[in-house]
Amino acid sequence: MYFTDRGIEELTGRRGDEEVTLAWVAEHLQTFVDLNPEFETPVERLATWLARLDDEDE
Repeated sequence: MYFTDRGIEELTGRRGDEEVTLAWVAEHLQTFVDLNPEFETPVERLATWLARLDDEDE
């Protein structure tokens, strides 16, 4: 198990039954980056990856 898996498991355990919009996720990602600017690049990469999941070019 990777260290990050614990956070993912906590997210699933605490909020796994909730339904949210991608706009909600984007808003909270932006808030996180505003509070933690050192994570701007990884959050941007995650957001771009999620946005392009259905692209056939990759």
